Amino acid sequence: MGRNGVEVPAAVIAYKLRDASSWWQDINESVVWQDRIFHVLAVLYGLVAAVALVQLVRIQLRVPEYGWTTQKVFHFLNFLVNGVRCLVFIFRRNVASINPPIVQHILLDMPSLAFFTTYALLVLFWAEIYYQARAVSTDGLRPSFFTINAVVYAIQIALWLILWWKDTRLLVILAKMFFAGVSLFAALGFLLYGGRLFLMLQRFPVESKGRRKKLQEVGYVTTICFSCFLVRCIMMCFNAFDKAADLDVLDHPILNFIYYLLVEILPSSLVLFILRKLPPKRGITQYHPIR
Repeated sequence: MGRNGVEVPAAVIAYKLRDASSWWQDINESVVWQDRIFHVLAVLYGLVAAVALVQLVRIQLRVPEYGWTTQKVFHFLNFLVNGVRCLVFIFRRNVASINPPIVQHILLDMPSLAFFTTYALLVLFWAEIYYQARAVSTDGLRPSFFTINAVVYAIQIALWLILWWKDTRLLVILAKMFFAGVSLFAALGFLLYGGRLFLMLQRFPVESKGRRKKLQEVGYVTTICFSCFLVRCIMMCFNAFDKAADLDVLDHPILNFIYYLLVEILPSSLVLFILRKLPPKRGITQYHPIR
């Protein structure tokens, strides 16, 4: 039905749909628009990398007497991931022409793995807080963190080597589904330990200092990170089986923009903003370095 209650002919609806589809296709096939969108992504990643670096410097100036704390490593990895993504999108057209193609896979996939490690570190930090508050030993958490990351990287490197040896459609699907599984694992990690920590904080006395702020912080970050990894998992599944959802080609710039905005740029920006508080100065409270 039209605006005044008049029935709109099916031919008009079909024409409008074709027009919208044509607009999307025109942008995807335009070299100018491809470069513009990839450069916008590069600028956004550069801004996030700069914010992470500034925060890292501020933390170092605030507590210079400590080494690489969990907070410092988290911000450094954010800077690294977003900085590499920025460079990749600046030279996206050059990356697409690199031979052998396996190098393209590595340049596009490695930042995603590093993104997983960055936020898995946050899950580790929350797990340590949760178990320490319950007087449970945390001795096995860090070895588990390093073991999980080592296994993920080892499998991914093995998949790259196999793809280098024999680049088939089946292996590409397998590699993408593997990363979909890794993303789902990360999402469940945030749901498990973020949810546990949130429920534990809820049981603290209402008058506890900083309880409400910390409760909001954990709740917001858990929701953001769970959502971004779940969306990445779903998109990777589409990416694996539907060529129209392929993220590793130049002629899908709009899809690339939506995907990377939702699963990396926006979540990183929000988390960095939420976790912007500097650690207390020495002498006010204990602040343990990473071991």
